Amino acid sequence: MKKPTTPPGGPVARPAGRSAPESEGAGTAGAPPPVLLGIEDLRISYRSGTGRVDAVRGVSLAVAPGEVLALVGASGSGKSTTAHAVVGLLPPGAALTAGRIGFGATDLATAGEAAMRRHRGRDIGFIPQDPMVSLNPVRRIGPQVGEVLLIHKLVDSRRRAEQRAVELLAEAGLPQPELRARQYPHELSGGMRQRALIAIALAARPRLLIADEPTSALDVTVQRALLDHLDELVARTGTAVLLITHDLGVAADRAQRVAVMSDGEIVESGPVEEVLGAPGHSVTRELLRSAPSLTSVRQRTPPVRSAGPDRDLVVARGLVKEFTGAGRGAAPVRAVDDVDLRIGRGETFALVGESGSGKSTTARLLVRLADPTSGTVHFDGEDITRLRGEALRRLRRRMQIVHQSPYASLDPRLTVGDIVTEPLRAHRVGSRAWRTQEAVALLDRVRLPAGALRRRPRELSGGQRQRVAIARALALRPDLVVCDEPVSALDVSVQARILDLLAELQDESGLSCLFISHDLAVVRDIAHRVGVMRGGRLVESGTVARVFAEPAHPYTRELLASVAGSRRTGTAAEA
Repeated sequence: MKKPTTPPGGPVARPAGRSAPESEGAGTAGAPPPVLLGIEDLRISYRSGTGRVDAVRGVSLAVAPGEVLALVGASGSGKSTTAHAVVGLLPPGAALTAGRIGFGATDLATAGEAAMRRHRGRDIGFIPQDPMVSLNPVRRIGPQVGEVLLIHKLVDSRRRAEQRAVELLAEAGLPQPELRARQYPHELSGGMRQRALIAIALAARPRLLIADEPTSALDVTVQRALLDHLDELVARTGTAVLLITHDLGVAADRAQRVAVMSDGEIVESGPVEEVLGAPGHSVTRELLRSAPSLTSVRQRTPPVRSAGPDRDLVVARGLVKEFTGAGRGAAPVRAVDDVDLRIGRGETFALVGESGSGKSTTARLLVRLADPTSGTVHFDGEDITRLRGEALRRLRRRMQIVHQSPYASLDPRLTVGDIVTEPLRAHRVGSRAWRTQEAVALLDRVRLPAGALRRRPRELSGGQRQRVAIARALALRPDLVVCDEPVSALDVSVQARILDLLAELQDESGLSCLFISHDLAVVRDIAHRVGVMRGGRLVESGTVARVFAEPAHPYTRELLASVAGSRRTGTAAEA
């Protein structure tokens, strides 16, 4: 066995109370633990225009009861495809060509759909990666959570299912669970939708939980509470967890073992201390080098600010946004409450805070995708609060947005080439041939091959779809880009490249950026200044160096103390 050494981000420390599961009922000391999920030589291919493409090539792994196995790797490495095969949810065009998926005494690879339906939801819980696509948009949240209880006859009435749904939403960390149960998915923030999916997955207290990036849309405080809840569930019920994540801080904090995937294969696996402490494969070493939560990060110097009235590109004053309350006679909900902020030219201003704090709503007000109830927004010295018609259309060319959910924001009927060139066509920029050349160049900048132009969103991984969304936002070379969780779906190596790309664009063209993120390590890496939101209010703002080193507000201190990997490195709050 390799001797562990100190990884780039510091020593790997086993979280208190977390140890590898011991063999239950073993006849001799040192006997291997029982296996609940055993995948052997799994092979999966996809149909493409040039034939079949191997996506998973001979993957073998095992998860014991009460164990958390983290599956990490680059976007498109086959992690999610492996997970989808276990629950029998491979997309059209995918074929399981070889291998065994043992779940207890059952081979899920050969089990029919009827058998899968008995296991799926009850014995095997699944948290998918994209909450907006995975929830039914025309059903309220409560009935969607309670549905699994009714299907598997775990409650005796619809009324009891509704009551239990509220309890499950509360367990998943949703504030006001009674209200959320009555709302539709579009009325919830991205993080709230993710927590609703988590409540659904845990409703039947499954023996195996497959969590595909379960915390990628969650702020750090909710992430910590949720992972603590999963820890408690594992300890109390012996649930096995296959945790798919690009966050090596989460893997180090919560898993006993880790497996690293690359190009459809497991390239390295073993105890988390061994793999992350003394990585033997170049892929693992690259992931560790790129992980902002595990490595020291740069401090970006704010751009020089002029003394004139045009020193800021965006200035918002007294922004308020109210929404109609749920239910007849209900008071309006104030999502944004008297927010003042400014974004300098060539500056990245980051907004952080818990899910539902008003970050995304504030961003929509700044780019005029929503009208404020009161307050003003000035862009390049002009009041844009009430712009309409052609003036608003001209403004659109100068500001673009990268949405939180890449799959929901990309037209599934269009090819990647059509998606990336759509803004150019809409604003009549260049010839058709020039637009195609520009699309190839944009894809290259976000590290996608030119061959992706002919593919559609469903043929891409979550991280690849997000890179397409970023390329589309950059097509018009705007003055302001609003990035709403732009790297939450990306593996750490691609994430690092995208962050470098945004910094490079700022250096080249003076691009300004509003960067919304729950990942404080990413914010510390990319932003010049940061604002902290809670309950619709901006409770603290300042330079990244000052806020991270000397947080003034108790909530800011709580956020910094919750950063994934802090239990591993002990340096989460160091600037």
